[in-house]
Amino acid sequence: MMDNNPKKLTRGINHIGLTVPDLDQATTFFKQALDAKFVYNGLTTDDEPRKGATTEKQLGLSSGAMVIKQRLLRIGNGANLELFEIISNRQASPVSLEDIGWNHICFYVDDIEYTIKSVTSAGGTLLSQVHENSRHEDTEGNASVYFRTPWGSLVELQSIPNGYYYPENNEAKTWIPQAESRDNNR
Repeated sequence: MMDNNPKKLTRGINHIGLTVPDLDQATTFFKQALDAKFVYNGLTTDDEPRKGATTEKQLGLSSGAMVIKQRLLRIGNGANLELFEIISNRQASPVSLEDIGWNHICFYVDDIEYTIKSVTSAGGTLLSQVHENSRHEDTEGNASVYFRTPWGSLVELQSIPNGYYYPENNEAKTWIPQAESRDNNR
C-alpha cells in the first residue's frame, strides 16, 4: 500500500535552550532588550531540583549537577527560548563563535538601530558597530551586529529587508519570521 501522505521528519525549531547563571536576571534582560514574553515556568525554587543519576543521564549533566530553575519565553514570531539555571561544578564561561558546538542565537529584527538601543539599555554589550551581512545576505539595506548578554552569551541581531539571493544548487529558501500577528501571541 502506498502512503499518500508521506511523513516529514522535522517541522522546525521548537525551542532553543540556554543555561544562564541567574534565571530572573536573564528573563528581565530578554524582556527589556527583545520584548520577550513569559510562557511558563518548568521548574521553580518551590519545586524539588531535577537531580540524580536519571536526570544526569537524560540531560547529559555532570555528576552532582542540579537544575534548580527552568522557564520558557517567547520572543517575537519564532522558536521559544528555554532558560535553565543549573548548579554544577563544571560550569565555564560561555562559548564564542570559534568554539565547537552551538555558539550563538540570531534574532531577525525590522529596525536594528531601535533594537540596539533596547539591548544596550538592558545591559547588552555590542561587539562592534552595525555591519553588512555575508554573501547571499548582502542585499541593499542589510545589517548585522553581535552582542554579549550580561552573563556573556553571544547573540546576533540581523535585518535583511530586501531578501536573500541563492546559488543555483540551493534546496530551500531561508526561513524568516513573519511579522507577528495578534493570534500568534496566544
